[in-house]
Amino acid sequence: MSLELISLENIQEFAHHYGYWAIFFGILLENLGIPLPGETVTLVGGFLAGSNELNYWIVLALAITGAVMGGIFGYWIGRLGGWSFLLQVGKIFRFSETKLLSIRAQFSENAAKAVFFGRFFALLRIFAAPLAGIAEMPFAKFLIYNILGATAWASLMVTLAFFAGRVVSLEQLVAWVSQFAILALLILVAVIAIPLWLESRQVKQAAED
Repeated sequence: MSLELISLENIQEFAHHYGYWAIFFGILLENLGIPLPGETVTLVGGFLAGSNELNYWIVLALAITGAVMGGIFGYWIGRLGGWSFLLQVGKIFRFSETKLLSIRAQFSENAAKAVFFGRFFALLRIFAAPLAGIAEMPFAKFLIYNILGATAWASLMVTLAFFAGRVVSLEQLVAWVSQFAILALLILVAVIAIPLWLESRQVKQAAED
């Protein structure tokens, strides 16, 4: 999922000029919690490796390293200042601290899955690490799932672009991956939201009876 102000052409230009550094910092900053198109950066890196402009193994190593380091920074941002920030945001949207504590507890129960699988979902990839910090997920546990998730995600994206980029255009590949990430996010939201809505409805009906 990319920002409209950062086009695919801009990313390609940066990658051509700065090579591996563009790949590393693009992915690191997104995983840090900054809404940059890290997914597109990774695909561009794999595509350039497939066209022999960059080395596949270096691109893969930098993608994994950038994702892991960004996740660690994002975790500590959430751990050290995320909760107080969330409380302030909650006041704006009229979420009580009790409600936020309940949400944090629910996330904490599924934090490991969120950190690992979150990299494959649009937006969740940006917020999973800070949310894990806010939920006070043990750092050692976070680090394990952060490394596993980063490795799985980077390997899939770089390898996909490396091979698929030889038969389809980079623009088409980025479009397909972005559409899949958004669709996956919508399905995830539905899977989470529908049971919560049904539970809330049942509680309301029970109270009325």
